Amino acid sequence: MNQLILGDNLQILKNIESETIDLIYLDPPFFSNRNYEVIWGDAGEIRSFQDRWAGGIEHYIAWLKERVVEMHRVLKSTGSIFLHCDWHANAYIRVLILDKIFGANMFRNEIIWKRTTAHSNSKRLGRIYDTIFYYAKSDKHVVNPVVTDFSEKQLSRYKQDEKGLYRAENLTSPGTARQFEWRGVHPGVNRSWAYPIEKLEDFLAQGLILLQKEGRPRKDGLKKYLQDTTGAALQDLWTDLVLAPTNGERIGYPTQKPEKLLERIIQLGSQENDVILDPFMGGGTTVAVADRLKRQWIGIDQSVQAVKISEMRLQKQQDLFSKPFIVQLHKYDYDTLRYSNAFAFESWIIQQFGGIANTKQRNDLGLDGKKDTIPIQVKRSDNIGRNVIDNFFAAIQRFDKNLFEQQKIAQQPVGILIAFSFGKGALQEVARLKNHDNVLIQLITVEEIVPIAKKPKLTLSFKDLGLDSKKLREIEFVAEGESDAGIEFYAWNFNFNQQEGFKADVLIDKVGKQTQKFKTGTHTIAVKTVDNEGLESLEVITLKINGVATQSES
Repeated sequence: MNQLILGDNLQILKNIESETIDLIYLDPPFFSNRNYEVIWGDAGEIRSFQDRWAGGIEHYIAWLKERVVEMHRVLKSTGSIFLHCDWHANAYIRVLILDKIFGANMFRNEIIWKRTTAHSNSKRLGRIYDTIFYYAKSDKHVVNPVVTDFSEKQLSRYKQDEKGLYRAENLTSPGTARQFEWRGVHPGVNRSWAYPIEKLEDFLAQGLILLQKEGRPRKDGLKKYLQDTTGAALQDLWTDLVLAPTNGERIGYPTQKPEKLLERIIQLGSQENDVILDPFMGGGTTVAVADRLKRQWIGIDQSVQAVKISEMRLQKQQDLFSKPFIVQLHKYDYDTLRYSNAFAFESWIIQQFGGIANTKQRNDLGLDGKKDTIPIQVKRSDNIGRNVIDNFFAAIQRFDKNLFEQQKIAQQPVGILIAFSFGKGALQEVARLKNHDNVLIQLITVEEIVPIAKKPKLTLSFKDLGLDSKKLREIEFVAEGESDAGIEFYAWNFNFNQQEGFKADVLIDKVGKQTQKFKTGTHTIAVKTVDNEGLESLEVITLKINGVATQSES
């Protein structure tokens, strides 16, 4: 199940089953000992920053190493890891962490990624690249051929004709296998034609061979057109993936990585449906790209803002064919859980309970999972009645009659039922089964498994600022959130569609104030506020704008 998880990645990694991950990309906070590392500024991130800096480079390496140990454990034997770092600690990371844990023989590449075009400093040369260490779990690791677009220098070698851009390749190769004269041309001493004579004639008939002035074929004259070429083979120097300051994919996260960088890494080391893990998720680029490339994924971060912004980023790109995902927070809003996707909620709550969810949704007798062989049923409802108990009781007997009898004799639960709350009829029937039939059915509320909190309050108001010179109506919106936990940020959708869901146009607004211009017509605007617990509220307003005034319809 695709997951965004809020928390300390070390503890979360320890709860991931061994050898279940296909590829790990991590971009941990660099060893810079500077406050600019604190990007989001929320409590979780600040706490993590302070933990790393309890003492020097030795402490930083120890902090990172214990996490990479867990990453090595959860990787499949066919898996690989890509660790992103910079000059501050890359030598320490390679020698003291990656070589020690994965083995120096599992080193595959030191990838040099050019992250910016210029960086001036009067006391030293500009530092414009990062390092990405690529290690495999074993020699069986997945590696796919990847090609890149041609650089300007490579394209300069191409010439133009009526069919497009082409470059000339040699028709000969070393050896003596085909040392015959063809159309007045010999391949040369210790050279051979690279193709049989039939193929050479075919090339010539198609106009794919350049000719000398006298009409004889050129030995270096085989035309190769750009449109027939897949690209250049991938090397370990990546200079074509700079994320410009004005790039439209930027979300306001200062250390954001370009999506094409993660596309290249994920395509290099994984297949469709493989599981991708990013334990330092940040702005969510890895999970967004993995989702688009039809991989499964897990993203972990200590910051509430990182998790919620990644969630909105995923929501914006998802469509009807996208797989559902879950967001694991410290506390959960009742409405979000109660009205979420049913199958996703069943799987998630069983996992939180320590059980194993069913992967199939049919022919399962209405049972959703098990814990230590005991069947579990989940009801995403309140005030569960007696009829649910009756049906569950029948299902667990059909599920495994021997197990049912063993549990009954041992006076242990024969089944576990999870719901938001249970009505009087359900409680009475469970008591009757226990007292008269010696059958124990365990009733568990969702709140016993995960803490539930109140979502923040939110109000949205607007002010008409009048028409601009282009006759566009300028509107100022003000959102005010209120939460005992404190408000983290606001996000805005200025063309909200109920069926498509919230797709943020502005992801990070710390103030709650936006000004937009609108044409005449009806416009629906939505705002979300997120608090320090990661809980959110949504307010929607519909405006009818004409040349005279602006009216609110909701």
